[in-house]
Amino acid sequence: MVTSQRLPASLTPLDAALGALLRDQGPVTPVELPLAEALGCIAAEMPQLQAYPPHDIAASDGFAFRSSDLVGASSYSPLPLAAAPRWVDAGDAIPGGCDCVLDSDSVDQSGPIVQVLAESIPGQGVRRAGADIAAGSFVAEAGRRVVARDLLIARTAGMEKLRVRRPRLRIVNIPGGTVTADLIVESARAAGADVACVTSASRDAASIVRAFDGPACDLLLTVGGSGVGRTDTSVTALAERGEVLSYGIALQPGRTSAVGRIGTTPVVALPGAPDQAFAAWWTLTLPVLDRLSGRRPRKTLNLPLARKIASAVGIAEIVLLEQKQGVWITLAVGELSLDAIARAEAWLPVPADAEGFAAGTPVDAYIMLRE
Repeated sequence: MVTSQRLPASLTPLDAALGALLRDQGPVTPVELPLAEALGCIAAEMPQLQAYPPHDIAASDGFAFRSSDLVGASSYSPLPLAAAPRWVDAGDAIPGGCDCVLDSDSVDQSGPIVQVLAESIPGQGVRRAGADIAAGSFVAEAGRRVVARDLLIARTAGMEKLRVRRPRLRIVNIPGGTVTADLIVESARAAGADVACVTSASRDAASIVRAFDGPACDLLLTVGGSGVGRTDTSVTALAERGEVLSYGIALQPGRTSAVGRIGTTPVVALPGAPDQAFAAWWTLTLPVLDRLSGRRPRKTLNLPLARKIASAVGIAEIVLLEQKQGVWITLAVGELSLDAIARAEAWLPVPADAEGFAAGTPVDAYIMLRE
């Protein structure tokens, strides 16, 4: 049986499709997660931290002194002490009245009288209160991705959980697109989403509709079955269960993508080919995840192009780039090989109303996450 799934006569501009997808979407409710699970998620508002260390501590093992008492001490003019100095291990609180720590080589204990062989300055060998964590600071600012360095601060501050936003993403894999589905699942987890992936029993619309059912989610994706082949029915299934907002996006690659809704849940139908799916992932899915997670705008890097990029007017094209000697080197335009996807350091959307960019033009390209 030939599918009734057909692209419309005119493609929907990428900006229009994305605007329809983002309409009425806002950040999800924050959750508290154990530190290991919070890694990679987007930080929500967090409590202010107390200063750490809470008081001056020894930065190294040695003897605690008041620096003003050691003026003039040297190996040529040792300073005799009336009483043995106090020893502190690294991390110990600095005794009252002391403001420096000298290592053992600076104190001669070989004779009957202990002698100091060096001067010191206030703060030498001391880690001041708040030197590691300033009072009033945060583990991570809201809207920023939680990275391993943040967990160091959280553990030092004695925290066991972090407050983050982690959108629930349900991915329905259409049989035949496992390689692409794995790529999307791994990319979604790297973006901080809580991912559940299921495979529909078959490629027919009824099976896909049944695969839509499951726990509530904040964003639903289908992978595969969005084309006009004889067995492509994912957009038909979306129309049966919910609403198709746009089918056929002016995007290269990725024109057979679709966006819609099931109830209030946004839906993106991704093509099964890895390059087409990844292009739609960058331009349609990631912006929704960023909105749901309350993420700050993604970083771009402005560099000049090493050579001209030509693009057809009327369709947004994806360009893959790598950085060399302070310029962007073009790896692929519109047709994205897997090798180019793997090597790319950044991607650039060429707007539909542009014919491309001249060589030497500075462009803002989105940095691909390598962490």
